[in-house]
Amino acid sequence: MGVINATPDSFSGDGIVDPPAAAARARAMVEAGADIIDIGAESTRPEFAPIDADDEWDRLSMILDAVRRAVPDTAITVDTTKASVATRAIEAGAGAVNDVSGLQSDPGMAAAVASAGVPVIVMHNQRGREFGGDVIEDIRNGLLRGIALAEAAGVPRDRLILDPGFGFGWGPAQNYSMLRRLGELCDLGRPLLIGTSRKSAIGFVIDRPAAERMWGTAATVALAIQQGVDIVRVHDVAEMVQVARVSDAVVRGVLP
Repeated sequence: MGVINATPDSFSGDGIVDPPAAAARARAMVEAGADIIDIGAESTRPEFAPIDADDEWDRLSMILDAVRRAVPDTAITVDTTKASVATRAIEAGAGAVNDVSGLQSDPGMAAAVASAGVPVIVMHNQRGREFGGDVIEDIRNGLLRGIALAEAAGVPRDRLILDPGFGFGWGPAQNYSMLRRLGELCDLGRPLLIGTSRKSAIGFVIDRPAAERMWGTAATVALAIQQGVDIVRVHDVAEMVQVARVSDAVVRGVLP
């Protein structure tokens, strides 16, 4: 999954607000091997400034249209916590929703996803929550809350993808404990997605700015795949495709 941040304040420093530039980025990612393009128009960095739904859609709409036209055969997900934005994005060609609140920010999100009949990525977000002492147990409980909301709204379980929320409210020790133990979440029975790319937990270890964290990201991608993760959300697609393919060959015996 390749990332396009349609924001001026992306933590990774790669925000794109120009539709032709977004289209070019999407084409390059797909040519490099991305299967999915994830587009977000509101920053989720720590201490980000929230924007309202209309402003988010204003940022997103032209970028989404440009990307859809540039890579018409590639799956596009929209990274939003707002039901109205998700609905408009789906109508404009997005094929799935990536909700970093785990369907818990907007009470209407689960119903919107159910009505649209699209998959949804349910993430556990630890921000503002008390740490219970066991990282995986907290993540499991958060994901189960999201699953329950989805199923209550009529979203079939087979449309759910689960994200443990690397970097969302955790310190470095908890983030790396999560990586070591991701395999414990496989018993939830749904595909796992993780987004470690360029995050501060990597910078904490290697002492590099976001733009120079590609090889640290590569280590986390390989380890996540070894632990059973199915989808990795990344900025540096060409390099991480190589990491993922070799990791799959080792872990799953997937060869060309």
